[in-house]
Amino acid sequence: MVEPVQALVFDAYGTLFDTHTVAVKAETLFPGSGDALSRLWRLKQLEYTWLRSLMNRYEDFWRVTEAALDFACQHLHLRCDSAQREAMMQEYLRLEVYPDVKPALAALSAYPLYILSNGSPTMLRPLVDHAGLSTTFSALLSVDQVKMYKPAPPVYQLAVEATGLEKSRIGFVSSNSWDIAGATSFGFRTFWINRAGAIPDALGVKVGAVLSTLADLPAVSKT
Repeated sequence: MVEPVQALVFDAYGTLFDTHTVAVKAETLFPGSGDALSRLWRLKQLEYTWLRSLMNRYEDFWRVTEAALDFACQHLHLRCDSAQREAMMQEYLRLEVYPDVKPALAALSAYPLYILSNGSPTMLRPLVDHAGLSTTFSALLSVDQVKMYKPAPPVYQLAVEATGLEKSRIGFVSSNSWDIAGATSFGFRTFWINRAGAIPDALGVKVGAVLSTLADLPAVSKT
């Protein structure tokens, strides 16, 4: 019999906060290229976290995000001056939450709730405050504590240490298939929020519950 989880740990970017909302600002600064810039920026941002972890060349998420923006602009042949770069970077401090986030978090308030993110502390706190979620989470856990990025196991260990719970009693929630694979491999009970109906990454790990919306999590997390 599977015991119910006692705490829930959420990924931030792409799970609670919609990284593609930067496309609106991108379109105002680079007309006709906002969508392409947003998508390539996010792709390179993730790629750089994985590469830096493999190379043992950690830089915090702000620097990684800035480097990914520079690459995306160059690749798309967009001239990005320092003012435009700063304007785009500031968007990462005020990303919008997905529509299903606040109702779901309110319904889950009986649990201790945590964020475990690639984001640095100086990025996460303004983001959470901007969303009106300042008192929602017991802690905002950042990979900056271990100087490596998800899905490295030491990152997930941060949640074990913060909650004081066994791995199997922690529910990990992410919209990123690779993150769910990492958390499942580590030993968490996982909930994949697959809003886009994506195909799971073929990493040899059987993911936990697959949900189409965060609204389904309150009921599933109790079983």
